[in-house]
Amino acid sequence: MMNQDHVLRASQDDEMESLVLHDDNDSSGNSQQPQSPKSPFNSFLDPPSYAEAIFTSFDSNGHDQTLEPSPRSGSESDYIQIMVSDPQEEQELTNSLVPGGTTYHTYLITTRTNKPEFGGVGSEFSVRRRFREVVTLSERLSEAYRGYVIPVRPEKSSVERKVMQKEEFVEQRRVALEKYLKKLGSHPVIGKSEELKLFLEVQGKLPLMRSTDVASRMLDGAVRLPRQLFGAEPVAVDLNDVVQPAKSGRDLLRIFKELKQSVTNDWGAAKPLVVEEDKDFMEKKDKLMEFEQQLSNVSQQAESLVKFQQDMGETMGELGLAFVKLTKFETEEALFETQRVRAGDMRNVATAAVKSSRLYRELNTQTIKHLDKLHEYLGTMLAINNAFSDRSSALLTVQTLSSELASLHLRIEKLEVASSRIFGGDKSRMRKIEELKEAVRVTESAKNCADREYERIKENNRSELERIDKERQTDFQSMLRGFVVNQAGYAEKMAAVWEKLAEETATYSRDSS
Repeated sequence: MMNQDHVLRASQDDEMESLVLHDDNDSSGNSQQPQSPKSPFNSFLDPPSYAEAIFTSFDSNGHDQTLEPSPRSGSESDYIQIMVSDPQEEQELTNSLVPGGTTYHTYLITTRTNKPEFGGVGSEFSVRRRFREVVTLSERLSEAYRGYVIPVRPEKSSVERKVMQKEEFVEQRRVALEKYLKKLGSHPVIGKSEELKLFLEVQGKLPLMRSTDVASRMLDGAVRLPRQLFGAEPVAVDLNDVVQPAKSGRDLLRIFKELKQSVTNDWGAAKPLVVEEDKDFMEKKDKLMEFEQQLSNVSQQAESLVKFQQDMGETMGELGLAFVKLTKFETEEALFETQRVRAGDMRNVATAAVKSSRLYRELNTQTIKHLDKLHEYLGTMLAINNAFSDRSSALLTVQTLSSELASLHLRIEKLEVASSRIFGGDKSRMRKIEELKEAVRVTESAKNCADREYERIKENNRSELERIDKERQTDFQSMLRGFVVNQAGYAEKMAAVWEKLAEETATYSRDSS
């Protein structure tokens, strides 16, 4: 049904073009001259005077440069341009005997930059990547830059892939990947990262790091868990794993302990030994949650506005087309001169309606470009929540290790009391005490490491919130100015169309009298 509507609408647009444009004479009988083909406007129209500040910034490719600011990272002279193009379908190499097999798409990623991390002035290089490698990049960045507001990568969209045409899906993914990589490149920290540099420069398949092999980590943890539970393997904490979330580590026992600590925090009567004490951060977090709700509401209203302008443009176009058909009928079937005059009047109304229809469509295109910033910031809010989750996860690790230390000290104290009641001491208890003291030493080292990681993430959160607050002020000012200027400009142009027609119709009453 949607495809049929699209075809019908396209045929209506074609009909309006052929019936109105090829014979669009002005009041003096001279046809309007078409504009230069480079102009982003239809042959009917000149740019609205209020909107020239926006439209004159269009480059030769039709992109509004005011909507694509230069990267904020580094000095003003630093830049990085990332383009995703030329999707190619390739065959998945498998050991299957079935011919054909599965296919996937790769994308050509071209980078131009003068950043010293990429070789300095005039550097340009290209690689081919598939979506799976983008997922790998995202996972590496999440592990290496905890606490930072990392742009959220595009979803796999398996459902959309099934319901959309292949070409449409591939193009949609290409656009999404380009936006994602541009955001990574403009980030003041991620844009300089070795992970992004490796992704953009290294030819061939992107090598998997050991830390990102989730399946092998979980398998290794499943093998170790029974030995840990039954005491066949000492419960020693890997300091490398401490700086990563429990869910991505090899120690399933740690996962269970942190889960237990989380339940205790939520339901237990005892207060955790370590709590979030940064009241300023908690206030900012609450305000950001409220901002996200308000942003979601504005985004929904923006979508309603776009839908209204689209419907208004289509309705105006259909009205103009209907008047064109009526004009044609009156002209061809005219028996009296009054019918021909009436046909001319209706033709003027049809022309005004078609012009308004096109103005609404152009206005809607600009509205989408400006108000899309609202949708972008909803994605930013998701990235902020991810950064806050890093902080909560790190705090949970500190809380778990603190509880573990308290438990170890309590066990040692009980064993020492029990051993002191036996003359000469209890050798088995003394041996157990020594083992527990070694566990205390290891756990204290792990807790110190976890404390440092927690403080690092807190600092990353703080600096990122300051950065985003500054960027939000600039982005929203630009968005609002562009939106208002376009609304004013197109309102002026639409008014001019109907005012001209009103002047013509004002003579009707005088003629009739």
